[in-house]
Amino acid sequence: MATASSLLPCCLLIAAALMLCTLGAESVTRQYQFDVQTTSVTRLCSTKSVVTVNGQYPGPTLFAREGDHVEVKVVNHSPYNMSIHWHGIRQLLSGWADGPSYITQCPIRPGGSYVYRFTIVGQRGTLWWHAHISWLRATVHGPIVILPPAGVGYPFVPAPHEEVPVMFGEWWRNDTEAVISQALQTGGGPNVSDAYTINGLPGPLYNCSAQDTFKLKVKPGKTYMLRLINAALNDELFFSIANHTLTVVDVDAVYVKPFTVETLIIAPGQTSNVLLTAKPTYPGASYYMLARPYTTTQGTFDNTTVAGVLEYEDPCPTGAGKSVPIFSPTLPQINDTNAVSNFTGKLRSLASAEYPAAVPQVVDHRFFFTVGLGTHPCAVNGTCQGPNGSRFAASINNVSFVLPTTALLQSHFTGKSKGVYASNFPYYPLQPFNYTGTPPNNTNVMNGTKVLVLPYGANVELVMQDTSILGAESHPLHLHGFNFFVVGQGFGNFDAVNDPAKFNLVDPVERNTVGVPAGGWVAIRFHADNPGVWFMHCHLEVHMSWGLKMAWLVQDGGRPDQKLPPPPLDLPKC
Repeated sequence: MATASSLLPCCLLIAAALMLCTLGAESVTRQYQFDVQTTSVTRLCSTKSVVTVNGQYPGPTLFAREGDHVEVKVVNHSPYNMSIHWHGIRQLLSGWADGPSYITQCPIRPGGSYVYRFTIVGQRGTLWWHAHISWLRATVHGPIVILPPAGVGYPFVPAPHEEVPVMFGEWWRNDTEAVISQALQTGGGPNVSDAYTINGLPGPLYNCSAQDTFKLKVKPGKTYMLRLINAALNDELFFSIANHTLTVVDVDAVYVKPFTVETLIIAPGQTSNVLLTAKPTYPGASYYMLARPYTTTQGTFDNTTVAGVLEYEDPCPTGAGKSVPIFSPTLPQINDTNAVSNFTGKLRSLASAEYPAAVPQVVDHRFFFTVGLGTHPCAVNGTCQGPNGSRFAASINNVSFVLPTTALLQSHFTGKSKGVYASNFPYYPLQPFNYTGTPPNNTNVMNGTKVLVLPYGANVELVMQDTSILGAESHPLHLHGFNFFVVGQGFGNFDAVNDPAKFNLVDPVERNTVGVPAGGWVAIRFHADNPGVWFMHCHLEVHMSWGLKMAWLVQDGGRPDQKLPPPPLDLPKC
């Protein structure tokens, strides 16, 4: 069976070049088959069986143009239940294809299959797909490359000479399903990963891994577009290339006003297109591309660094084995929240005539959510490994979400919600406290399967507030089914009287995943124009496993094109 190799990035480049040449001018249907299977992969001098798509780790790149219809037949040959989420795809009127298990569908059982059908509307850039059940996305993930319509160029210069997907991940020597299963049984934190990866490769800073190094070969004077994707399970990452700058032109498949940095931050779930311009002449050196975590957690984390290598094409090669010096960048300190804030503060929508920023100027519904950690009490006479003998939990507005055993969307569509979910998710914390000050003595959270109902077409403003319970830390929140505008952010407790006056309603960045700042808050706005049930959750997998998630239920509108269509006939059954 196939295993991942260092040839993969080259294959992706070739495929991208072919797609750029061959995708037609008219919208067409792009068909793919994803065979989910177990594959033997060797990393860190150890071989283990992992779940992959088509035997590849990372998985295959899905190419399409803006406006195309996509059909992906997913056949589950693995021993696990499976579903695939097309992260960042709007899924307008195609909520049945969104993918999160027990939210929009029941999982595909071993031996089963399901065809995901959706149209890419008004989006171009880099997104990604991944498993959306348990921790299987650790190895079940791959890029989505959405090209502009044929004949439409990029709104920045220079046009890239080549485009390269750069996917960050995490690698465990142990089975990740066993890792999270054990943590949920004990109530403690899960074992951390053993390495970070770039395009599946850990690189030379890890033992036994020099041969498993991602290498980006460039020509002097040429510009390359790196399609960055953070597919790591539990870590935001700083990224930098020694002696080179990166120009950010896109985040989450939305163009931004270009700006240049030496180091960027990318959270799990987020994507970014950046331009790398090679030095004008052969430098006689190579350069490390490094990524390592940003975190303020009080718990354990994988405090290691992944390295790829930027290599220049030598115009005058003198034979094999020529040695050149290699330079390393300086990354921010692991807990450098100011570096994160400085970077995110630079992000602005392009807000041009061709790519406007349709920020809702009038708000119909305002919500205030606390996001953070908490606890559940240990069972009577039990032994738990969480704080003070409790069990770790996480919540939004003190509700730790419990996945149902029937998909929410199906229950909503059939009108059979009783016993599946309640429509009373709190609009604000029921017991306010000093969110970023001394935490309350009682850190227990409640369990529930609750949704928040929105009328079709509502303009929503949501403030998400981090809490200091069990330590303030950043939480990358991902909203399915929508993009949103990040109109404001700050540190400390949100001030509902004074902070809104500082909101940017002209050119705020548009995203699908945003970091709630450690010890701070973020405000977003979105237009609820997509009927269905839409998951919103922390993209740190450990926090999602502990319950940091909820769902929005957007009702049908009055017109036929504002109503959720019936489910496809092959929708998996629970």
